[in-house]
Amino acid sequence: MEKCVFCKIIKKELPVKVEYEDDEILAFPSNAPQALVHILIIPKKHIKNMNELEESDSQLIGKLIIVGKKLAQEKKIDQTGYRLAFNVGPHAGQTVHHLHLHLLGGEPLDKSG
Repeated sequence: MEKCVFCKIIKKELPVKVEYEDDEILAFPSNAPQALVHILIIPKKHIKNMNELEESDSQLIGKLIIVGKKLAQEKKIDQTGYRLAFNVGPHAGQTVHHLHLHLLGGEPLDKSG
């Protein structure tokens, strides 16, 4: 997707601090952090949101979650607590139309979720 900011990041057209990268996944800090630790974990395959997932994407989604867990351990927030969240659509706050998992933590988070 030529206008997708995350696709541009994947193609190295926009710089980010890489927290994790492999053949399928890239993780980097949010540019609009909602917590002390706020990392976005994205598939390199362009998927608009959870509604576009295919059954064949199930391993990829599982891997996003495992990467979130590993990053929480690396950031030392695994013992105090963290949140992993997908926003799906505008009412949920999705502003970039490329599937991404938010890792949030490092401080007490709003209890409403």
